[in-house]
Amino acid sequence: MRDLSHLVFEVTTLGTGAALPARGRYPTAQLLNVRDELYLIDCGEGTQERLRMAGVNFNRIGRIFISHMHGDHYLGLMGLLSSMHLQGRSRELHVHGPADLKEVVHLQLRVSQTYLRYPMHIHAVASVSGEVIMEDDRVTVTALALKHRLPCTGLVVKERAGLRSLRKEMLPVIPAYRRAGVKQGEDLVAEDGTVIPNAELTLDPPARRSYAFCSDTAYAPELVPFLTGVDLLYHEATFTEALLARAKETLHSTARQAATIARDADVGSLLLGHFSSRYKSADVLLKEALEVFPRTLLSSEGATFKVGTRG
Repeated sequence: MRDLSHLVFEVTTLGTGAALPARGRYPTAQLLNVRDELYLIDCGEGTQERLRMAGVNFNRIGRIFISHMHGDHYLGLMGLLSSMHLQGRSRELHVHGPADLKEVVHLQLRVSQTYLRYPMHIHAVASVSGEVIMEDDRVTVTALALKHRLPCTGLVVKERAGLRSLRKEMLPVIPAYRRAGVKQGEDLVAEDGTVIPNAELTLDPPARRSYAFCSDTAYAPELVPFLTGVDLLYHEATFTEALLARAKETLHSTARQAATIARDADVGSLLLGHFSSRYKSADVLLKEALEVFPRTLLSSEGATFKVGTRG
């Protein structure tokens, strides 16, 4: 069977609830899979259980991003770190989050006399929109300064450009030892000195895909320039417009406000989440958003959504 792991870009919503417990919903956590590398975004209570239910090997997670220090977004972190330790993890782990996160994690490790078997690096993130937080061989992650009651950082995750594909009809012309360079964009110099432009040898790589994560935040139109054109936008939708005053008081968003951001940023699709426990069904939130932005989806526990470019 052909290995297609290099094509994967998808997000699994492990938890879709807000601060208070709700039957059938878990606090915020998402698993992003980009070309078979796993990134965890937020880690509310029960996240490791949700990962188990999804059949995920904890040791495959290389980086964890924590948006802010409200409990429904990070209280599952220590349990996950401990389980990784007990499983004998040796691979290093990088955790990105608010400056206070390092103190909290180290305090709990100290009082529990836990000495992790694996290297862990905690990186303080400045909540400045457009600032690069992390870059590896698969993605570039930039920050979004969300509008909440304490520093809160959203993410834009953009796939890095892939290698160019060799044109089948040109394979006999390209020596095997030159193919790696040609895939990276090099021209080919033939034995007689003739230069064959790379464009004649290769095809463009697939368009880069992108995912944005916005939770928690009040309505923040200043984010639109940083979200413009992303393929999939996850945006919190804690309330309906009927509770707009409550949304303003708590610095959260309504479904209509989330849809307005998606429309103004011309995103590919909108994914709603962070639903208040007062809503037994999130359908009312979906209905409200669809009136503004037709390409709206509801997140649900354990559901996976592909991140793809628009044709």
